[in-house]
Amino acid sequence: MTTSFKSLGLSDAHVEHLEQLGFIDPTDIQIQAIPQLLQGHDVVGQSQTGTGKTAAYSLPILEQIEADKQAVQALILTPTRELAQQVAQAIEDFKVQRKLKILTVCGGQSLERQIRSLERGIQIVVGTPGRVIDLLDRGKLNLSELRWVVLDEADEMLSMGFIDDVKKILKQAPAERHTACFSATMPPAIKDLIQNFLRDPVTVKAGQQKAAPAKIEQQVYMVPRSWSKIQVLQAILELEAPEAAIVFVRTKKTAAELCQKLQEMGENVYEYHGNLSQVQRERLVQRFREGKIPLVVATDIAARGLDVENLSHVINFDLPDNAETYIHRIGRTGRAGKSGKAISLVQPIDRRLLRQIERRLKQTLQIFPVPSRAEVEANRIAKLQQQIKETLAGERMASFLPIVNELSDEYDAQAIAAAALQMIYDQNCPTWMKTDWEVPQDGFAAKPVIKAKPQGRILKQTPASNQLR
Repeated sequence: MTTSFKSLGLSDAHVEHLEQLGFIDPTDIQIQAIPQLLQGHDVVGQSQTGTGKTAAYSLPILEQIEADKQAVQALILTPTRELAQQVAQAIEDFKVQRKLKILTVCGGQSLERQIRSLERGIQIVVGTPGRVIDLLDRGKLNLSELRWVVLDEADEMLSMGFIDDVKKILKQAPAERHTACFSATMPPAIKDLIQNFLRDPVTVKAGQQKAAPAKIEQQVYMVPRSWSKIQVLQAILELEAPEAAIVFVRTKKTAAELCQKLQEMGENVYEYHGNLSQVQRERLVQRFREGKIPLVVATDIAARGLDVENLSHVINFDLPDNAETYIHRIGRTGRAGKSGKAISLVQPIDRRLLRQIERRLKQTLQIFPVPSRAEVEANRIAKLQQQIKETLAGERMASFLPIVNELSDEYDAQAIAAAALQMIYDQNCPTWMKTDWEVPQDGFAAKPVIKAKPQGRILKQTPASNQLR
């Protein structure tokens, strides 16, 4: 018998919302952890990133949180700012109560703005240990009504030297609380933490995802400094011309902005994220499967419902925060014995993430330079040549022969043909290709020379949610 979210004890409202997001079958860690947390047990979860642990602890909390109560009732600690933002975005997409407020507290953001948000009333706080302690020391974070504490990736917090900060926070939390600790490994210091701060915890475990399928060709494009990723993506789409592709981004905002920009370029593309209604989702998925839409820009959370049999490309516009999510993304192509291609756009700030992914895959990903203007133009001319051959085999060509005969009295036949081709090429050439641009040999060290700015807005990247797991 297949386990469902309903059978785990979740409410009809949450189950229906999950279905709208494309989540039908719970993962192993969710099956084990959700019922225990709903019953009020402390939980120790041993699982790798990407196995679904964010939903495993956030869903039970969301079931029991009091949205009308203007007090911090849940605190989720993460080792990094990126993970905090990812978790907060996942919970935001997961919630069914509109009045429920989630706040990310971490470095690199305005402390004053976070304090003002807390003063207005927040039910769930997701943050890094350092910023949480800072707010506690200032008396701006009140934990008197706290009912849940979650330690996400506890072993990473240990390795980054945050374990003493975590203990300090736990000591200030109410004794009558529920605590969950999720960690990929269980070093002695984490076991000691569990023994001292959790009450008779239930231990749940989940296995690691399989490695990436062998039939997926993986490519990495280094984005030069001072270039936007949209510039690189434009050139790649020209060269690849994917039959069906998902472009992964981290946030709904980036999905909307990127989709708009690609549409302005003339691409047949739609956005797919948590803000769409169920009817909009179903209609888009159906058109995508029928091949009427070749390109979809999606967040990880929403993309669960985008299972397309003949997906030719997966493009990581935003590199995911962990290797397991990368494997999950690219595994959408190259299915049923077919080949597929996974392309990642990597900026200098992504170097650490790229190394983590390579270690997990146990292979070095092939790095390609940004396509040059000459390469893109050569590709477009080759496509035009193929179109000419197909037209020569057609019947409508005879309608235009009188024009050619008339022009032949004044011009050479080859010149006439070349002029016609130039007209077709110029009419179909996107605006961004009409600018002078040069690609540096070293994508990270060199600086591109752009003699004229491409039209359109340059997208501002906002790191945030990676996966509703």
